[in-house]
Amino acid sequence: MINLKTNYMGLELKNPIVVGANNLVTNVNSLKQMEEAGAAAVVFKSLFEEQIQLEAAQMDDEMDEYADRHAEMTSLFPNLEHAGPREHLLNVQNARKALSIPLIASLNAIYNETWLEYAKLLEDKGVDGLELNFYSVPRNPDVSGEDIIKDQIEILKKIKSSISVPVSVKLSPFYANPLNVISRMDKAGVDAFVLFNRLFQNEIDLDNEKFVVDFPLSEAFENKLPLRYAGLLYGQVKAGIVSNTGIQQGTDAVKMIMAGADAVQVVGTLYKNKVQHISKMLKDIEAWMEGKGYKSLKDFRGKLSNKEINDPFIYKRAQYVDLLLKSEELFKKEGLM
Repeated sequence: MINLKTNYMGLELKNPIVVGANNLVTNVNSLKQMEEAGAAAVVFKSLFEEQIQLEAAQMDDEMDEYADRHAEMTSLFPNLEHAGPREHLLNVQNARKALSIPLIASLNAIYNETWLEYAKLLEDKGVDGLELNFYSVPRNPDVSGEDIIKDQIEILKKIKSSISVPVSVKLSPFYANPLNVISRMDKAGVDAFVLFNRLFQNEIDLDNEKFVVDFPLSEAFENKLPLRYAGLLYGQVKAGIVSNTGIQQGTDAVKMIMAGADAVQVVGTLYKNKVQHISKMLKDIEAWMEGKGYKSLKDFRGKLSNKEINDPFIYKRAQYVDLLLKSEELFKKEGLM
């Protein structure tokens, strides 16, 4: 019998398919469908401090819009305050009640104090773990990359020492040396790494000459980067390794595990193929394992990692040179010659 159990940030999961943070999870019916389809865990939509601040500022502007129109009208509306994170926390609490599988909260704060405050509030809602979104959008040339990394590690240490649930870090790939950052965070006690965060990028509408929202769903070719880093990190860090971005099919999950990942996060494929696609992904994993004679994930996890293979060039830039040397062969294969 095939055993798909794995360990994710210290949590034992029935299989390696974790639903990543997205808007679908805010609907209780969708959450239940995810669990019924076989999802092993769910990461709830991120609590964004920046969004809370923006909503609060907009509310203040609307409340004061007609104030002081004349001497006898100092305030048109009663004195109301924005709910802050309370609505999000209520939704997390409702999600926790709806699921029997692990629920992991996701946090994206701005200030050191609120990182810690919100982490504690989310833990109080009964979540099984906390995912921290660490990235920095370069805007100030006077801030060094090392200062940004030190600040993130300090936040991680404070949160780890203040809450009892396991903590994962979802990183962007935009560090000069992601392996160094991961190693330092691993020493700081993080329980898992989610690789990588797919960041929003600006797009311009040339006809109207303005910026527009453009955030296409990930494609399978984008999973090559997390595949590479799963292979590089296997056996090198204590924390778990979770691949994210471009995980479309069950076979994509198999590749990540063979490289060294413990689990994968899926989002885009659920929008494309519906939540029930999780069931198909699991069946495909089982079918592949049966065909190869594997009984559990640990039988092939890390089999093609940097630690286990003998080819010294697979995980180095020299692989690109090798690709160029075989370009004629590749062109023929693609029908270009």
